[in-house]
Amino acid sequence: MAELVEKAHSIAFRVRLDEAVDLPPYIDETRFVALEPRAKAIYDAIDRESYAELMTGDVTTRNILTRLLRLSQCTGGFIRPDAEEKPLAVSAAKLEALEDILDECLEQNKKAVVFARFIPEIEAIEKLLKAKKTGYAIIHGAITDRAEQVDRFQTDPDCKVFVGQLQTTGMGLTLTAASVAVYYSLDYSYANYQQSRARIHRIGQDKKTLYINLAAKGTVDEKIMEALRQKGDTAKLLVDEWRKLRSPASGEPPDDTS
Repeated sequence: MAELVEKAHSIAFRVRLDEAVDLPPYIDETRFVALEPRAKAIYDAIDRESYAELMTGDVTTRNILTRLLRLSQCTGGFIRPDAEEKPLAVSAAKLEALEDILDECLEQNKKAVVFARFIPEIEAIEKLLKAKKTGYAIIHGAITDRAEQVDRFQTDPDCKVFVGQLQTTGMGLTLTAASVAVYYSLDYSYANYQQSRARIHRIGQDKKTLYINLAAKGTVDEKIMEALRQKGDTAKLLVDEWRKLRSPASGEPPDDTS
């Protein structure tokens, strides 16, 4: 770590966004949901099956990631028994929590962005918005008119919600019309998480921003959030608090005051 700090900071100069631009504050919130008994039973069965398989077979990165993927899909409300089969709906817990959040936003005339990891989740969210007759824009891997989708959300007062696939909309977009961002599901990529947050809290934002993480209690959702937190702590240490790791050989003692 100390060697990495020496190399990085010998050629880099960092200015934080909040040091260069006067942006409104933001708030982070986690809202836990409880899976329905049937969904929790399915989740526990997948968990037990995964554990048994890993204990009796070869432990590889591929099969571990596959099992984690299935657990994450389950907390989002869908499972795919076979790669060729249509996803099965097993839970509406997160969708109901999201509906409550969107209702609050609409009552307060706020726009919201919803990030989700899996296509079946995005399709369920889109179906909900259509049922509520709420104007929305959407981007995922199959959408080609991405600039038009962003422009409609930014400029059309009747377009209240932007739905984006986390891996697709994490970079390069400006979504400052929103003041609320909801993470329906997350992956383990700290870059995806940080870059998606920056779509809303960036230059041009003049409203206080609220980030809401939806998490199924007692599931892999909590593990993903903890992994992202640890990655964030490491990134902060390397980039913002690097003097704590400064090697004595550099001629500067570690700075305990930063």
